[in-house]
Amino acid sequence: MTESASSRHKFEEQALPLLDQLYGGALRMTRNPQDAEDLVQETYLKAYSAFDSFKQGTNLKAWLYRIMTNTYINSYRKAQRRPTESSSEELTDWQLYTTSGHDSTGLESAEVEALKGMPDSTISQAMNDLPEDYRMVVYYADVVGLAYKEIAEIMDTPLGTVMSRLHRGRKLLRGALKEVAREQGIGLNHPDMAQDEPATQSAAAQKDSAVTNKEGR
Repeated sequence: MTESASSRHKFEEQALPLLDQLYGGALRMTRNPQDAEDLVQETYLKAYSAFDSFKQGTNLKAWLYRIMTNTYINSYRKAQRRPTESSSEELTDWQLYTTSGHDSTGLESAEVEALKGMPDSTISQAMNDLPEDYRMVVYYADVVGLAYKEIAEIMDTPLGTVMSRLHRGRKLLRGALKEVAREQGIGLNHPDMAQDEPATQSAAAQKDSAVTNKEGR
């Protein structure tokens, strides 16, 4: 068997069994079956091309998820849909962020309403500007909706590290959004905006609270 054939065989043997899991994650990102299929296909094409760089014995699922998430952020999130392709039921970047994870920014309803005036590209850029480790954790938790344990497994990172990065990443993102709001003259006068930490838990935190409490006993 040639080296090329051997590499292809390894890829098919190791990566294809993860196809359904990747599709599930892609569907949560895109909210559209066709876009999810396209995203997974592009992810696997990129992964196959770069498979020689994958270190055997490490977390392949995490490696594939990183490729897929970066592909989504760098391509699908930035793509501007034509009006004829848009649906009133589709979620914009900001709508998706506020409905799935706005608690993580510490914003109350008044601030959320004010920040809806921001272009979706501004929110996406704020996410993209986060350091990668923080960006990936925030994205998995607050946009994809994964639980802490799922994120830890995907990133092959200790649970405590995931929680720490999520805490820090949310704080950085919140600060960036506040700065953009000031620059754009969006009124954010709610007293809670002076606080650094959110008063409520995100969906991911609620999802994991029982696990965390159990592990702490």
